[in-house]
Amino acid sequence: MSQQNTRNFCIIAHIDHGKSTLADRFLELTKTVETRKMKAQLLDQMDLERERGITIKLQPARMEYELEGKKYTLNLIDTPGHVDFAYEVSRSLAAVEGAVLLVDATQGIQAQTLANLYLAMEQNLEIIPVINKIDMPNAMIKEVSKEISDLIGTKEDEIIKISAKTGENVEKVLEEIIKKIPSPKGDINKPLRALIFDSYFDSYKGVVAQVRIIDGKIEKGDQIYFLEAKARSEIIELGVIKPQLEKKESLEAGDVGYIATGLKEVGKCRVGDTITKYESTFKDEKEIEKIIEPLPGYKEVKPTVFASLYPIEGDEYPNLRDALEKLKLNDASLSYEPESSNALGRGFICGFLGMLHLEIISERLSREYDMNLVITTPSVSYAVKKRDGKEITIFSPAEMPDPSHIEQIKEPWAKLEIILPKDRIGSVMKLAENSRAIYQSTNYLSEDRVILNYEVPLINIIVDFYDNLKSISSGFASMNYEPMEFRAGDLIKLDILVAQEKVEAFSRIVSRDQAQEEGKKVVAKLKDAIPRQNFAVALQATISGKIIARETINPFRKDVTAKLYGGDVSRKRKLLEKQKKGKKKMKSFGKVDIPQEAFLSVLKKK
Repeated sequence: MSQQNTRNFCIIAHIDHGKSTLADRFLELTKTVETRKMKAQLLDQMDLERERGITIKLQPARMEYELEGKKYTLNLIDTPGHVDFAYEVSRSLAAVEGAVLLVDATQGIQAQTLANLYLAMEQNLEIIPVINKIDMPNAMIKEVSKEISDLIGTKEDEIIKISAKTGENVEKVLEEIIKKIPSPKGDINKPLRALIFDSYFDSYKGVVAQVRIIDGKIEKGDQIYFLEAKARSEIIELGVIKPQLEKKESLEAGDVGYIATGLKEVGKCRVGDTITKYESTFKDEKEIEKIIEPLPGYKEVKPTVFASLYPIEGDEYPNLRDALEKLKLNDASLSYEPESSNALGRGFICGFLGMLHLEIISERLSREYDMNLVITTPSVSYAVKKRDGKEITIFSPAEMPDPSHIEQIKEPWAKLEIILPKDRIGSVMKLAENSRAIYQSTNYLSEDRVILNYEVPLINIIVDFYDNLKSISSGFASMNYEPMEFRAGDLIKLDILVAQEKVEAFSRIVSRDQAQEEGKKVVAKLKDAIPRQNFAVALQATISGKIIARETINPFRKDVTAKLYGGDVSRKRKLLEKQKKGKKKMKSFGKVDIPQEAFLSVLKKK
């Protein structure tokens, strides 16, 4: 089919605004999937995505649709809506010419919708505004229409109102996509340039790259070269995604499809890289790089959250390493390096894109690979300047040098954008203030909703800020953040001692003025999470050896005087003294087994 009749588009929206449901209706209307094979959230392939009702991995689908006697090819890329996966969204936007801006009629524009909309506008995409869930009794169609109109300057009557659940007006969206989104502008006669917007590992085909062909043509058996990774391979198979793979003999400019590369390392097939042909006329790789201009926008995905994973059983370490290797093949944004701890043995320090990413990976390790893990308190990377002039980057509290050797510690900051109803401004500002946020500005989205802009230390928003925000705003507020530069701060290491033994998994780097409050919170949680022993267990929070908070887990106590019937009080005292000595001895030799729930309870904030 000609480029003129091809439309490449994606759907951008906040979590739970109905992206996957709208994609289902598209697949039904275009008869891409047979009715008997149709199921809800069809493009969400993972069980976790279905259970949580969120899209984690972007998923392309090629559809055929007829309008006014002409046949059109529609290439849809269903994108995630969570801030942790913003990089996946930016890559899919680079692979299309238009975007459907989907807004929930019951919630209005949310922070992540806004962030994704700005990304789409930067790429000069054609925006088609759509309001979803108009069948809901609490739908605010008029108010949301005005918000969208004010934001992107479109007329209110041009905004399509649909219900993705019932299918009402969904056909109008397909018609608008064909009428408004321009056809691809690539040149089939130019040298091949293909953008990788996703990749995964297949045990038979090697690394499979999902690509948008920008210029040129590619055929099965062609030699290809990855400009950024500087890797070569031969194409084993190529085709389109409907959403199941369908083999083709060739792909050309304007097409969205897949290339089975035969590579065994997903690291060589990076999202955002440019693929070109390795022609026999080229002398070497340097000549290719001179002739072929890479597609814009490639950047390394940098993790923002770090946590260590340790197997509960020491002999499970090789299995954990194998499991992480396999996960890395499907998720190039995961990074990991081996590390060891005196208390926890051998494990891995892992880098994640955010807390949801950490949760998803730990859940997949548990389900798919049957791993029982200890997860240390999530942290961010810190830049530490030592007194001898050396600068080091640390990813966990365990790597923190002795305080006497530290001249300065820098922590990463982020731009924070919160969208909320104006009657919640006071409580949200208080939350931001408690998170060391610096207020920047307030903008009005509509009469009733505002955007608050802050700069805030990244560590203060990655762990529990989102949950607290949802709680105090009754679910009406939403947030988006973008990492900034590193800034110097008054930071110290907080250690937790259980029965006089330091447990590295509970250590964290905190602001000095929040250390005492943080210490109290942790020991209070551990008191509830660690089972009682036959001896008293002291839980202490310390800074440089100084105790700043303490709780005690009371011991079980056997009634040793139950067998006494009267007699002198000294007999009773003698038995109690004997019991006391036994408890003291137990305390010296007794070991406290900390259950997995205790580690998780410290991670999960209120």
